[in-house]
Amino acid sequence: MSSFRTAFALALLCCVPVLCIAGGARAQGAATIKIGELNSYKAQPAFLEPYRKGMELAVEEINGAGGVAGRKLELVVRDDGGNPGDAVRVAEELVTREKVDLLAGTFLSHIGLAVTEFAGRRKVFFLAAEPLTDKITWQNGNAYTYRLRTSTYMQVAMLLPAAIAAKKKRWALVYPNFEYGQAAAAIFKEQLRAAQPDVEFVTEQAPPLGRIDAGAVAQAVDDAKPDAIFNALFSADLAKFAREGNTRGTFNGRFAVSLLSGEPEYLDPLRDEVPVGWIVTGYPWYAIETPEHKAFIEAYRRKFNDYPRFGSVIGYSTIKSIAAGIAKAGSSDTDKLLKAFENLKVVGPFGPFEYRACDHQATMGAYVGELALRDGKGVMVDAKFVDGNTVLPSCAEVASRRLRPQN
Repeated sequence: MSSFRTAFALALLCCVPVLCIAGGARAQGAATIKIGELNSYKAQPAFLEPYRKGMELAVEEINGAGGVAGRKLELVVRDDGGNPGDAVRVAEELVTREKVDLLAGTFLSHIGLAVTEFAGRRKVFFLAAEPLTDKITWQNGNAYTYRLRTSTYMQVAMLLPAAIAAKKKRWALVYPNFEYGQAAAAIFKEQLRAAQPDVEFVTEQAPPLGRIDAGAVAQAVDDAKPDAIFNALFSADLAKFAREGNTRGTFNGRFAVSLLSGEPEYLDPLRDEVPVGWIVTGYPWYAIETPEHKAFIEAYRRKFNDYPRFGSVIGYSTIKSIAAGIAKAGSSDTDKLLKAFENLKVVGPFGPFEYRACDHQATMGAYVGELALRDGKGVMVDAKFVDGNTVLPSCAEVASRRLRPQN
């Protein structure tokens, strides 16, 4: 038994007994490797339409080169309804009715957690492509789930040096009131307090996802008179908050750090209303000159006549990861695939990364930069790539985090 499975032995003993159905139940001689992919396509189209295109590009490249382990890849895509219960039902249908070899996808953190629990209970391989919550690989992790995208903890850690260097005492927190936002705020408070014990958090605004009263939130932040703002809103909620904050002067003279706000999915719709000066994580596709990214962007433009978004990178890297794992395993058998993903090395548009054996988290990094206006639209400037390895806790620290809840 691997060290990862040993770490989860006690947790697995607590699960309700169920009939075990392996994800690799289809005959290995089948013509294709079926990837069951579920996601909130209708609820989060800004990110997930580019994500789907990234997947399609990767499948086309891999199948065009002869497939993997002698078989072509086949995507079986379903919408999870943006609801954990629906997501579990869809995952069940993919495994039972469609006989997929493995599961991948999910976007929202609470849905990713639901499918993580399903994967552990049904003993099917699951690559959580996009959900950010650390619980997927830490407190709620299991032997059957790996995660690709740079996690909440990692992204907060990437912004922390700028927050510390700003030396601001009074902070306002703004985040969506569900698992990802709650975790982001908790991690930021924990890490900033450790570095700056006298910090004060003067207000926390946590509107429901997709139902923000942006004017009221911006006014509440302004009324609290913070020196700085931590933001974890995204998508339409971010756009509404940024516009109201600019209109009301909420951001004037205030330092701000923000998760995800440099991703073109969320930055482009703001146009000239971008909150200039925010330090953000994101994807400055127009400024990345590495060979891996140049090859990716050329292939993406050739196929779609468009520039990639960050979702495109994640979709592409999801399929490339699965293909690399199957190639290493020589099979889509669940047990062999799980073993192959331990310390699996993959090359994506951001360069090489790997999946850690101790917590199943990928080390893929992200870009950090400052928001600015250029030709009437928002861009990231002075962007620098942060290797995921540099912001992940040690395996010993991960083990301790699995045993205690986040504050």
